[in-house]
Amino acid sequence: MSAQRQETVRRMAAPDIAARKGGTPVVCLTAYTAPMAEILDEHCDLLLVGDSLGMVVHGLPNTVGVTLEMMILHGQAVMRTSKRAMVVVDMPFGSYEGSPEVAYANAARVMKETGAQAIKVESGPTVVETIEYLVKRGIPVMGHVGLRPQAIHVDGGFKAKGKGGDERARILEEAKATAAAGAFALVVEGVAEGLAREITEAVTVPTIGIGASAGCDGQILVTDDMLGLFDWTPKFVRRYGDLRGEISKAVAGYADDVRARRFPGPAEIYFAKAG
Repeated sequence: MSAQRQETVRRMAAPDIAARKGGTPVVCLTAYTAPMAEILDEHCDLLLVGDSLGMVVHGLPNTVGVTLEMMILHGQAVMRTSKRAMVVVDMPFGSYEGSPEVAYANAARVMKETGAQAIKVESGPTVVETIEYLVKRGIPVMGHVGLRPQAIHVDGGFKAKGKGGDERARILEEAKATAAAGAFALVVEGVAEGLAREITEAVTVPTIGIGASAGCDGQILVTDDMLGLFDWTPKFVRRYGDLRGEISKAVAGYADDVRARRFPGPAEIYFAKAG
């Protein structure tokens, strides 16, 4: 038994999420920073350090430019303040597609340097073998089917999937193969509602929907979209707040006080002691 003091709160892990198939829906959100992770941790079962951080935090046009170092840095921040939610880190474009061996080296580095409980990859014909390779070597993997943001240059943009027969069949088979390879859960993004339900019924692991179906085994959104930090959000996002408006209002009040010399006031100033 280690002499180190053990954590009093047990963090969720891959078997806990897998066991939720057909049960209470899994609550997931993205997290990129320590302060936000601390807030979300109380309410979420799973926090995804998504490569969407390239767009949300760093202002990139898409996720293709995200590096392994960026994912590790943000993964470390999220792990520092979350205590109970499972933390999954996206493998960025170019870090896992080349070969299973390269994918393993990079995934092992992510898990060692962040302490996260799993990684996520965007599934595809050449990735199924990699998922099986990683899982056999002790790395829990979450798959991702449907709209794949890392394939934006192949698809020509962020387009909903599964509306046509051939594409629908391909995505369904891809989902089945990903689950069979050992993924503990599947993100199903931007697909026709009926296809999302069909995938959920066809695989034995939980499906986590985003722009998919309420019939999925869980849901995930980009936290900043859900909180209303951007002027525009995708069709599938429901805004649960207007933080952009609140932040703008707060900053306007601060700017007014500074210009009118109302800030800082006596309560915010240090004074020398008398005598």
